[in-house]
Amino acid sequence: MLFLSISIDVGYASLLVCVIYIHLYFPFTLYFLRHARSRNYVSESEMCKLESVPLDFGDYHPLKPITVTESKTKKMNRKGSTSSTSSSSSSSVMDPLSSVLDGTDPLSLFAAAADPGAAAPPTEGARRKRDKDESSAVGSDFEPWSSKRGEILARYTTTEKLSINLYMGSEKGKTTTTGSAVSEKVRTRLEELDDLEEGSQKELLNLTQQDYMNRIEELNQSLKDAWSSDQKVKALKIVIQCSKLLSDTTVIQFYPSKFVLITDILDTFGKLVYERILSMCVDNRVSLPDNFSPESVNDTAKETCLNWFFKIASIRELIPRFYVEAAILKCNKFLSKTGISECLPRLTSMIRGIGDPLVAVYARAYLCRVGMEVAPQLKESLNKNFFDFLLTFKQIHGDTVQNQLVVQCVEIPLYLTLYSPAIDWILQCIAYHAPDVLLTEMMERCKKLGNNALLLNSVMSAFRAEFIAARSMDFIGMIKECDESGFPKHLLFRSLGLNLALADPPENDRLQILNEAWKVITKLKNPQDYINCAEVWVEYTCRHFTKREVNTVLADVIKHMTPDRAFEDAYPQLQSIIQKVITYIYDFALLFSVEKFLPFLDMFQKESVRVEVCKCIMESFIKHQQEPTKDPVILNALLHVCKTMHDSVNALTLEDEKRMLAALINGFIKMVSFGRDFEQQLSFYVEARSMFCNLEPVLVQLIHSVNQLAMETRRVMKGNHSRKTAAFVRACVAFCFITIPSLSSIFTRLNLYLHSGQVALANQCLSQADAFFKAAVSLVPEVPKMISVDGKMRPSDAFLLEFLCNFFSTLLVVPDHPEQGVLFLVRGLLNVIQDYTWEDNSDDKVRIYTNVLHLLSAMTQEAFIYHVDKVDSNDALYGGDSKFLAEINKLSETVVSQILDHLKTLGKEETLKRQSQLALYFFNTILAHGDLRNNRLNQLSVNLWNLAQKHGFADTKTMVKTLEYIKRKSKQPEMSHFTDLALRLPLQSRT
Repeated sequence: MLFLSISIDVGYASLLVCVIYIHLYFPFTLYFLRHARSRNYVSESEMCKLESVPLDFGDYHPLKPITVTESKTKKMNRKGSTSSTSSSSSSSVMDPLSSVLDGTDPLSLFAAAADPGAAAPPTEGARRKRDKDESSAVGSDFEPWSSKRGEILARYTTTEKLSINLYMGSEKGKTTTTGSAVSEKVRTRLEELDDLEEGSQKELLNLTQQDYMNRIEELNQSLKDAWSSDQKVKALKIVIQCSKLLSDTTVIQFYPSKFVLITDILDTFGKLVYERILSMCVDNRVSLPDNFSPESVNDTAKETCLNWFFKIASIRELIPRFYVEAAILKCNKFLSKTGISECLPRLTSMIRGIGDPLVAVYARAYLCRVGMEVAPQLKESLNKNFFDFLLTFKQIHGDTVQNQLVVQCVEIPLYLTLYSPAIDWILQCIAYHAPDVLLTEMMERCKKLGNNALLLNSVMSAFRAEFIAARSMDFIGMIKECDESGFPKHLLFRSLGLNLALADPPENDRLQILNEAWKVITKLKNPQDYINCAEVWVEYTCRHFTKREVNTVLADVIKHMTPDRAFEDAYPQLQSIIQKVITYIYDFALLFSVEKFLPFLDMFQKESVRVEVCKCIMESFIKHQQEPTKDPVILNALLHVCKTMHDSVNALTLEDEKRMLAALINGFIKMVSFGRDFEQQLSFYVEARSMFCNLEPVLVQLIHSVNQLAMETRRVMKGNHSRKTAAFVRACVAFCFITIPSLSSIFTRLNLYLHSGQVALANQCLSQADAFFKAAVSLVPEVPKMISVDGKMRPSDAFLLEFLCNFFSTLLVVPDHPEQGVLFLVRGLLNVIQDYTWEDNSDDKVRIYTNVLHLLSAMTQEAFIYHVDKVDSNDALYGGDSKFLAEINKLSETVVSQILDHLKTLGKEETLKRQSQLALYFFNTILAHGDLRNNRLNQLSVNLWNLAQKHGFADTKTMVKTLEYIKRKSKQPEMSHFTDLALRLPLQSRT
């Protein structure tokens, strides 16, 4: 007593004196746990609740939208009054911004002052013009050419040898003639253009398709290089040379792809010319707006633009002259407002001079493509372009074309497909936002042509799906009248089916449409032709008919694709069919009642494809299944599907793929419920465990599901288990105990041991709960120093600390085993923590010990803060027995000595900050759990406080808030001794 009455200096030395005294004479437990603060948890909980204050909101609600009212402000000149605001609205809600601004908006006033015309309402003519421009512009619903480019290049290929002419430059000397400089310049450039036709080319023969494409790309790069080096004439020569290639049809089946490659170069040239002229229009570093008028273009730019058109006009051959002028059609904007509208009809008429119908139709397609980019509102020229094509359509079946096909050994059906990309594009441009009257007129014109299957197919590809669907029977009649030898009818029915998948035909015609289409489809002998059509019409069948019709279609597909294992070449189409079926039949009880659905799945023999199909099925099930199911048909089928996915996992499977498969299987497991038949539910989980043992997330889900099943049993029995339910719960616990060791992740095992032990404890399975907790304790030494988290290696200390804190919270309510001694689990866990190898720079061990003090303090209370229903914890078993408290004191003495020893080791300069943090952490523990009316405990807390801020590493804000908390608590009647404590806790500055 005399020793403690001496004034103790602030600092670490005084703490050591206190520690020595503590260890020699007064064990810490004698005045920490014997003097642990008695807790009345109920009153403390009530005290911590927020005070409820009744509020009268009236009409106000924070989620109610604010009504902004138009306010009229009157200025009052009376003294003491500034302004009053009267609202023309009866709303009681005032807009605070408007009231502050006196009803004026400075931004609006500023804008009105800058642009007086902005506030004026638009005239009727301007509004009509704006609406017309908006309606004529190409929107996002228009499929661009770029989306078709790749498909054309992939579809139209050849193995034949190709040839190409490369520009080699001119070696011809130049002679000087008399005359003006302008005439000399013109003469020189004309000679340079003529030079292209006078032997400055080199023909490359016997090129493969890839070599040809590489040469074209070289020409494209040469064009850019020539332009960047200011060799404009050379660039023009390259474009002319490339354009000439479009008149060559010697390898006719490659022509669509050639068109795509060459027009890429033309597009590049047109863009370069346009940007060149546009850059010449920059005045005082201000460029032209997008909607500029020709009047704002300077004379130099106009002269340059005219010069380009004059150069192009001097090209002798029709095809290059047409393509190059079409490429720079947009440049007419620099010359006049009507330039484009005047050029389009002229260019349309020029195409009439092209004799080859295939070359001509692609020229028309290019003109439509350019026209839609620069002047989409000029639909008249586009329509004229198409009607010109109709007039020359009969050339396709003329003798000239037939002779050419014989020479190249090309069949007429293949030849006709070469027209499809061009005609489809022309019709798409015409049909965009076109009225039904125009579309009807075009359809009638197509009817009058003989052998019109090609046109009919393009019409169905380009016109709106609603237009086609409404006239489905008319189109079927036209398809029947088509000549089978020209364009195959099954392609026409496929195009019709694509439209009917997007829009619904009249209800009365639906069955007749299906019958007419399937009559043709089912007669197809070629499996590839058959499946291409069937794939499209399956969607129509699923949309409008019952499972009977769907089953019939699937049976027909199986019949056609099974012979000679034809299905192996049609996996993409078969996958598409499955996707469409499960999209429209998402009631899986109905789906699996379709007799031919599972036999259809058996056609997927390739494992990778089969797994993808199974994933689609499970995704659909998880998305659409709203209620849990116990239907045996669904369960058996989906277990088979999930087993297929699981069995595809091997050593080479990526982790992302494993996670995806596990998530799908887990989604299925969660949707299985047998209601009150808990035994059947457990049997399902046991079967699932045997089927999905290679996917760890699935095993984790099964453990959680079984634990949930045990808790559901407890809820049904209201905690009073019968002999039968007690045995069932023990079976659930055994399931978890057997399954957890098979997991590889150590923290997953630790958390599941803890969780399952809590479930066992809640169901009064005390020995099983002890087994779980013992297993968790024995697993702690195996925790590695580093663990993988999201693919990155991280220290495990923080995760272990979190787990142990949760474990301590559970151990509070775990009753001692009668044969194991007092607090045997706590002792075992402390031994494991003591022996565990911690990182040298880690204080987690001491933080864990501090949390153990929280646990031991709670154990000394007469009634624990929480209990497990129908389980007697140690407060009920021991009833505050002195021997029990003595055992707790011994544990506390050991723990405290460990904490103080660790604080002593942190006296080095590089660890003073950690010492400060731990001292404050320990201080807060004493503050929360100790009875500070005891002088010795009070003195230790003061020493810890001083040590925390001795070396200037304490967080001043934290110290201030802690001291404020102590002063606030001292105002409570039972905490008056905190007043003296607060006076003994000085705040030291860092200086």
